[in-house]
Amino acid sequence: MILLLDVGNTRLKWGLRDADQWHAQGAFAHTEVWTFDAVLPPPGQIEGVFGASVVSAELRSRVADSLAPWGHAPQWLTPTREACGVRNSYENPAQLGADRWAALIGAHAHGAAPCLVVTAGTATTIDVLDAEGVFRGGLIAPGVDLMRRALAGNTAQLPLADGRVIDLPTCTADAITMGCLHAQAGAIERMYRHVGDLPGASCLLNGGAASQIAPLMGVPLRLIDNLVLDGVAVAQAQGCFR
Repeated sequence: MILLLDVGNTRLKWGLRDADQWHAQGAFAHTEVWTFDAVLPPPGQIEGVFGASVVSAELRSRVADSLAPWGHAPQWLTPTREACGVRNSYENPAQLGADRWAALIGAHAHGAAPCLVVTAGTATTIDVLDAEGVFRGGLIAPGVDLMRRALAGNTAQLPLADGRVIDLPTCTADAITMGCLHAQAGAIERMYRHVGDLPGASCLLNGGAASQIAPLMGVPLRLIDNLVLDGVAVAQAQGCFR
């Protein structure tokens, strides 16, 4: 059994996998105590730890320290020019975020290309994967919560408050919530133009804000939980952590 990790800016997602099957998945906020002993099998039953990370060296060290009783230092995915049937068109392939790379690999493994690969988390990434498995490029935008906090922190009279999902807001909290969600949906739909005319094209949406954005979308859509973990699993199985 192997432990797979997706270490983002605010949360650590984990999954246990054996023989191409998920046995368990979960997540911890960085502000929580990571109680791995409550969710992982005893030491000796995990054969390795593999992950994608976009966090600091200090936080990676916290991950390693938390998993030390299981006897395996985490191995981290590094984006390359090509792996697992996906080709990376970034000018410097190593500068692509490991989470975006893993999500692209996961999307390709799901047989989704051509598609738009969207992860809606702290940041929202919107990436184009063509029918040949080539990552053509993509966008990085502030996520929903970052947009809300930016409005609250940089304007005198706009609150940081939870609003309702409503078609025509008539109060400030609702107006902020819907403005941020429509900004996300609009950016995704504009980028969908790059694949929308291709046969079988779709948009793959994952991340913490995916369920909020999905009802506003006007393009073919698939919600896939933990797409990054899926990509890490494929990369590990195909030897991309050497």
